[in-house]
Amino acid sequence: MNRIFSFIALFLFCTPFLIYAQEDPIPRAPERDEGEGPFPQLIIRGATLINGAGSPPIGPVDVVVENNRIAAIKTVGYPGVPIKTEGRPTLEEGGKEIDASGMYLLPGLVDMHGHIGGRGQGTPAEYVFKLWMAHGITTVRDPGSGNGLEWTLDQREKSAKNTITAPRIQAYTFFGQGLEKGVNSPQEARTWVQKIADEGADGIKFFGARPDIMEAALDEAKKHNLRSACHHAQLNVAWLNVLNTARMGLTSMEHWYGLPEALFTERTIQDYPLYYNYQNEQHRFGEAGRLWHQAAEPGSERWNEVMDELIALDFTIDPTFNIYEANRDLMRARTAEWHADYTLPSLWKFYEPSRVSHGSHWHNWGTEEEVNWRQNYLRWMQFVNEYKNKGGRVTAGSDSGFIYQLYGFAYIRELELLREAGFHPLEVIRAATLKGAEALGMEQEVGSVEVGKLADMILVEENPLANLKVLYGTGAIKLNEDNEVKRVGGVKYTIKDGIIYDAKALLADVKEIVDQAKEEAGIEELLQPGITQSTSTEER
Repeated sequence: MNRIFSFIALFLFCTPFLIYAQEDPIPRAPERDEGEGPFPQLIIRGATLINGAGSPPIGPVDVVVENNRIAAIKTVGYPGVPIKTEGRPTLEEGGKEIDASGMYLLPGLVDMHGHIGGRGQGTPAEYVFKLWMAHGITTVRDPGSGNGLEWTLDQREKSAKNTITAPRIQAYTFFGQGLEKGVNSPQEARTWVQKIADEGADGIKFFGARPDIMEAALDEAKKHNLRSACHHAQLNVAWLNVLNTARMGLTSMEHWYGLPEALFTERTIQDYPLYYNYQNEQHRFGEAGRLWHQAAEPGSERWNEVMDELIALDFTIDPTFNIYEANRDLMRARTAEWHADYTLPSLWKFYEPSRVSHGSHWHNWGTEEEVNWRQNYLRWMQFVNEYKNKGGRVTAGSDSGFIYQLYGFAYIRELELLREAGFHPLEVIRAATLKGAEALGMEQEVGSVEVGKLADMILVEENPLANLKVLYGTGAIKLNEDNEVKRVGGVKYTIKDGIIYDAKALLADVKEIVDQAKEEAGIEELLQPGITQSTSTEER
C-alpha cells in the first residue's frame, strides 16, 4: 500500500512538470548575440547605490569592475553638486564606462522560484530568459528542472559561460524524477539522491513523502551538500508539516502549504468538506483559501513557538505571494497590461479555465472565494513579516507560467506584495538580492554590490525604493510638471558577469517572439475567457 501511495503522490504532485521532461523539452536558448562585454575594466559613474545589504542609498558613487569582479566603490561627491573630475577612477585602455548620473544601481535580482517554461505553456527558454533578464533577474533557482535535469544542467553551464543570454541557474530536481515507480523506501531515496548529486544537481524539490523516506532523502542530501525545497502538498502534509521537515534538515519551504498545518491547535488535518477531491483544482485552491484561519491566532503561544523554532533552524521561507494573487482578484491578474504584448498565445490558452491545466482552476470562481483568499493573505503576510522581523530569512520567488503570472513581471509584483506584507522597501530589495543569495549559498559571489563580488548589477533611471513599479518592463505612469502623462522606469541595463544588456532591447525581442506566435496562430489579440474572436469583432 505504501508503495502504491508513494507512486500516486509523486504522479499527482509532479504531473504538470514531469510532462515536460517526458515529451521533447522546450527549445533551448540560442547562442548569445546581445550584450556588450565583458571588458577588462568597466566603470559605472555617478550612480546612487542601493547595495542590497540593507544600507540606505548613497551617491554619487563610481563602481569599478575588473575582470568581472567589483574592484572599487568610490564616493565621488554630493547630491545636487557637480562632480569634480579629480580623484575619480581612471578609465584604462580597452575599458568601458557608463554615465549613470541620476540612475540607481542595485545588485542583480534573485528569483528563488523560476520554472524555465514548459511544453504545456509553449514557452521556449529564450522567451523566459529574456523576460527575466529584462527585469534585472540575474540568478534563478529552477525548483524542479521540469524540462529534465540534463536539459537544465546544459542551460546552466551555457549561462555560466555566457554563451546564451540567461540568468545564472541553480538546478534543483523533483524528488524521484526519472524513476518510473517513484521512491518507495529509504534506501531508494538515498540511492536516488546519490545519483542526482553525481549528475551535478544543486538541490532537490520535494512535494512531501512518507516520513522515513523524507528523512533518508534529506539526510543524504546534507551529505552531498545539496540544498532542498518543499511544496508541502496536501496529499502528504498530514504526515509532515513544515516544522517536521525543517527538523529533518529541509532548507527552504515554497509558498505556504505546511505552515498553517504546523500551527494547528484544534485539529491535525485541514477541515476538508466531505465532497473534496484534490484532483479537482477548484476544490484544491478554493479550500486552501480557508486554511490560515484554521491555524493558531497571531501572537499566540503556538504561533510564536513555531516561528521561533524555524528561525533557530536557519530555515528559509520563499512565500511566492504573487502566484496566488489571482485567487483574491482574478480580474486584476488576467487584465494586467503586459499580457497584450508579452504573453504568448499558447500561455494565454493555458491560463484560461480548464479541468486539466495546472493552476487554471476557474471552474466557478467567485466573490466568496476571493474574499476567503484576501483574508488568507492577511494572516499569511503577518506571519512572514513577523518572521523577517525576528531574524528569519525571507526571499523573493515568482513561480511564473501559471495562474496569469508572467515571467519577470510577476517577480516585480512579488516585490510589491512583500511591501504590502510590511517590509520596508530596503527590506524588500534585500529579500530579492542578498537573502536569496544566502539561501542558495552564493552570498560570497552575488547578492550585494560589494568589493570582491561578481559584477551582477542593474541600473534603473527612477528610484525603486519610492516606487517599486518602476522595475516593471512596462514602467510606471507619471504626470510630469508640464501636465504630460509619461511612462518612466523599466530596468535600463542588466549587467551579468560584467556583460551589459540593454533591458528594453531584450523586452523588444520578447515582443517580436509574441508577435510572430500570434501571426502563426492567426490571431491579432489575446481575448478574455469566454469571448470569441467573432464576438470581439462585433463589439468593435
